[in-house]
Amino acid sequence: MSTSPATATSTATATATRATPAQAPEEAPAGPVRLGVHGPSDQAWRIVAAAGHPREAVRLVPYEVGEPFAALRAGRADLVLVKYPRTLVTHPGAEPDLAVSAPVQRDGRAVLVGTHHPLADRDAVSIEELAAFDAFACPGDFPPHVWDLVTPPRTPAGRTVRRVHRMTTFPALTALLRTTHAVHVSFRSLASVLPPGVRAVPVTDLPPAPVALAWLRTTQPPPHVRWLVTEAERAWQR
Repeated sequence: MSTSPATATSTATATATRATPAQAPEEAPAGPVRLGVHGPSDQAWRIVAAAGHPREAVRLVPYEVGEPFAALRAGRADLVLVKYPRTLVTHPGAEPDLAVSAPVQRDGRAVLVGTHHPLADRDAVSIEELAAFDAFACPGDFPPHVWDLVTPPRTPAGRTVRRVHRMTTFPALTALLRTTHAVHVSFRSLASVLPPGVRAVPVTDLPPAPVALAWLRTTQPPPHVRWLVTEAERAWQR
């Protein structure tokens, strides 16, 4: 990644993949915006607050990492939070039915490890150090080209990252971390939901991930959904 994926996304996503934003709806919406999230809700609520929306105007819809777009495609969610949005929709083999916003936040990188792990007491680590431990393979229907940015197959120095463990649910992930020397190359936002026995250690040489909102390209989101997208984009650009 000679060019930071975060930088590339923030400069190109809005013009390449984003739908035209809407003005604020003149009438109150019929119901809350259903926002799909994986992991902690803190990040979603920060985006909602920055957009000037009250919490009661949004309902969070949790999803598992192995089925990131199932709720969206089944009509159970209006939007989902995604990372690396430009890669998600423009990479060969991308998700053709998805549209994405410009970035609405960034998420710093971290590695999740058990508190018994040799790296657990460190203030920060390098991705080069993580190649010495077993990591997690791309789960289920998660786009592999995006997983390559979440957990790179190789370090900048060319060392192979051993992506061998099966990723299923978050409880299963943390249970494995508590009992082995496995590592999960992930995001700092997860620190707020880690159970006892697992710690997030910052990774200093991976750039923060751009976070965006995604929706189905095949259907026109209602005005109150498009309004949240517009205001979230504006809030991050200020």
